[in-house]
Amino acid sequence: MPYFEKDDVNLYYESHGEGFPVLLFAPGGMRSAIDFWGNPWNPIEALSPHFRVIAMDQRNAGRSRAPVSASDGWDTYTEDHLSLLDHLGIERCHLLGGCIGGPYCTGVMARAPERVAAAVLQQPIGLDNNRQAFYDMFDSWAQGLREERPELSDKVLNQFRANMYDGDFLFNVSPGWVSQCTIPMLVLMGNDLYHPQSTSREIAALAPDATLIEDWKTPEVIDLTISAVTQFLQQHNPQA
Repeated sequence: MPYFEKDDVNLYYESHGEGFPVLLFAPGGMRSAIDFWGNPWNPIEALSPHFRVIAMDQRNAGRSRAPVSASDGWDTYTEDHLSLLDHLGIERCHLLGGCIGGPYCTGVMARAPERVAAAVLQQPIGLDNNRQAFYDMFDSWAQGLREERPELSDKVLNQFRANMYDGDFLFNVSPGWVSQCTIPMLVLMGNDLYHPQSTSREIAALAPDATLIEDWKTPEVIDLTISAVTQFLQQHNPQA
């Protein structure tokens, strides 16, 4: 099984197919891992006939492990993502993120826009009278981590949680940043507590080059969604 190791970080990843690379960020909140793909579709299966698809387990989720500190936050994950791309020799790629993968995408886009050709944000998380739900989700994940690492203190974990979920909007970028981001985006709209419609609609309204798909995950339309995502990414493949 392929692992990328850097310092004390050990990240599990998989590579499927050939072609222009697509880096996937899975749903699952703090448990974001490859195994969460599959409902309502699996982009590994759908996109690997057309692209080189790289999927990964985030640190301390699935099969990936890393230290935990009070300084951890969105930038920590972005550093993981860019380091994995460097390890694989990928200078530029597409991004596709579900749930928490939405901010993971924007983190990379904000830090290294030259490395992203296009991005698909699948029901991205966002703030809309739901901060406590994110605190609770983090605490549930942290409790499992504590059972493995009883030395972790409340002070460290509470600061980590604040770094992740005390922000606004997408938690790691502002509406102003989105309004200046010229990277093409396809937004598959969210419609529940963690993935509010308001977040998806605001991204699509603000971004200079964004398309919103409102109805995308029911069984009747999922084939059309897969075609739309595939065509969107192919459209934005860099010219050879």
